[in-house]
Amino acid sequence: MSVSTSLYDTIIAGAGPVGLFLACELSLAGCSVLVLEREEDPSSPLKRAPFGLRGLTVPTIESLDRRGLLAQIEARAATRTTPGTAHFMTQARRPGGHFAGIQFFHDRINTERWPYRLHGVVGGVAAEMASIEAVLTARAEASGVRIVRGAGIEGFTQTDAAVALEAGGRTFRGRWLVGCDGARSVVRKAAGIAFTGTEPEFTGYSMQADLAGADALKPGRHYTVQGMYLFTPPGTLALADFDGGAFHRSAPVTRAHAEAVLRRISDADVTVTTLHLATTWTDRAHQASTYRSGRVLLAGDAAHIHSPLGGQGLNLGLGDAMNLGWKLAATVRGEAPDGLLDSYGRERHPVGARVLDWSRAQVALMRPSQSSRALEAIVRDLIETPDGATYFAERVWGVCLRHDLGDGHPLVGCSVPDFSLGDGRNVAALMRDGRGLLLDFDPQAPLRPLADRHAARIGYAAGVANDGLGLQAVLVRPDGLVAFASDMPPDETALGSAMTRWFGR
Repeated sequence: MSVSTSLYDTIIAGAGPVGLFLACELSLAGCSVLVLEREEDPSSPLKRAPFGLRGLTVPTIESLDRRGLLAQIEARAATRTTPGTAHFMTQARRPGGHFAGIQFFHDRINTERWPYRLHGVVGGVAAEMASIEAVLTARAEASGVRIVRGAGIEGFTQTDAAVALEAGGRTFRGRWLVGCDGARSVVRKAAGIAFTGTEPEFTGYSMQADLAGADALKPGRHYTVQGMYLFTPPGTLALADFDGGAFHRSAPVTRAHAEAVLRRISDADVTVTTLHLATTWTDRAHQASTYRSGRVLLAGDAAHIHSPLGGQGLNLGLGDAMNLGWKLAATVRGEAPDGLLDSYGRERHPVGARVLDWSRAQVALMRPSQSSRALEAIVRDLIETPDGATYFAERVWGVCLRHDLGDGHPLVGCSVPDFSLGDGRNVAALMRDGRGLLLDFDPQAPLRPLADRHAARIGYAAGVANDGLGLQAVLVRPDGLVAFASDMPPDETALGSAMTRWFGR
């Protein structure tokens, strides 16, 4: 076994979107990064539309915009081709999303309930996993990240100073190791971190097939006495078979098996003539007991898994990466205040737990039982009201996600609005360099001396905002979360304390 002589600041296991985004964040902060990926070839038909299509939530969209990545992903999304036409695109009303297949619509959402949101990003952006990975890979490699494919981690040892790991017949060394290696994370298991939660109720199927007798299937999502099916003509299918997850990973999905499950769930006389692509999944919902063990950290599916209902998993993982990146970089540089790195788990674990419960609630509504159908009817009534539609939009879009950063202004712990100043500068552009940001909405710039004390880690922008939402000053962490906000000329002692808490002295 060969041994690499390099000592990387951070080694990341997994070159999916979460690992790549984290690598970009660390490299932006000046860290040396090695990414190890088990698969030789990143391409897969499951990463392309329709199966690889993901809805990006508002916090994810804002994070990508702050790093100058959003435009590239949107450009790829605009040129993608999708077989067939999604059912929701044929409707007269514009859907904003769904909860267990029950749609809420834009014409019922009351955006006035969100007083600290500026006009702009509402709803989501649809993008292929393949496109997201391509954009992130290009950014990572351009910034000096080393990506080694065909090198899955086999195990590691850690000391107080470093981690040594074996992957692809070689030994690599890093000051820190982050497991972004998926639901069956080798890193998590080797670190001895518990992974607990609820076991699956169903086996889910995603299939692309040629069908005979497809007219017997109704487009859209339907609940039956046997489960659920979602049909997008001419041959895209998603099924939920409430078998306790028994079939998942038990055997390949054959044409005959796919046909049998489809017929049983839909109760339709339909034949699968050719099965082009099929994969299974479940609603197993588990979470790591801790996101850190010594010099080993977890992010993405390595830290939490749940059903793909509602598309929350990718967004949750990218949020992990955005939260962890600047904290780990400050730790590597020796600039982190006490407890900064541990705040990653404290902040993100509750967010993950909430998403897992959101997934479980959808499964409860999907069960093929009379009780679930009765509950479904109630939710349909509620989701059609302005209060109901607004609540579901808040949760699905992530517009009201707030991390617990302590007491203070209602904006503290939320994603900073994309304020723009009279000279044309906006928050997204001001955060491209990965530093924090102090916004001073007084053109006389009274807070500049305070900002200058932290100039290496905090940018400063002063001026009258086009719409400052009544605020006078806002301190933003590098991950875009508001750390301090004031509706009046700020108490410099309180502001200075917030700066010290997150950025050190």
